[in-house]
Amino acid sequence: MHTAQDLIVCEHCDSVYRRRTLARGEVADCAVCGAVLDRHQWVSVDGQFALIVTAFIVFVIANVSPIVTLGLSGMSAATTLWGAVIAMWNDGAQIVAFLSAMTLFFFPLSQILIFGWVLWFARSGRRAPWFAQAMTALVSVKPWSMIEVFMLGTLVAVVKAHTYFDVVPGAGIWAFGVLTLLITVFSSLDPRELWTLTREDKA
Repeated sequence: MHTAQDLIVCEHCDSVYRRRTLARGEVADCAVCGAVLDRHQWVSVDGQFALIVTAFIVFVIANVSPIVTLGLSGMSAATTLWGAVIAMWNDGAQIVAFLSAMTLFFFPLSQILIFGWVLWFARSGRRAPWFAQAMTALVSVKPWSMIEVFMLGTLVAVVKAHTYFDVVPGAGIWAFGVLTLLITVFSSLDPRELWTLTREDKA
């Protein structure tokens, strides 16, 4: 008789399959609808936790350090992400400022903290308190984290501004670049695997 951890259910068509161990690079697809059921996790839980801690440190650096410094006729001005958000708010672009703050700060920070929370307990094979709610929140928050879009837009703006100003990239933009790479790594991982790797604490 199979336990719940031995089975995998397609989230699109509800087909049920017996879970098997995947080799490096293998992906399990649903035979009915073709959706991805499972993929080989090439980073261990400890490795994922180390990456999420790194992402948090880089995230803090990205938000407190200047993104770029603009120079013109011997004068210079530098700004951070929050400096830009506040400037947009004061200039009457409150909606853009709000969306920028949510998609570039609050949603990514929530994703990092929630993932770190569940991974902290998963390292010892346990499920974190409110594990199901945390996993649901991860799925809901992930599409709203748009650091990659911000990074692309910033690079385009820097290239255009270089025509008129002396542009010096700050530590913030380098930190956002590293954060973009870390997010790309996390995108290749499937957090649903934590359901299999962890168990509820016995009362």
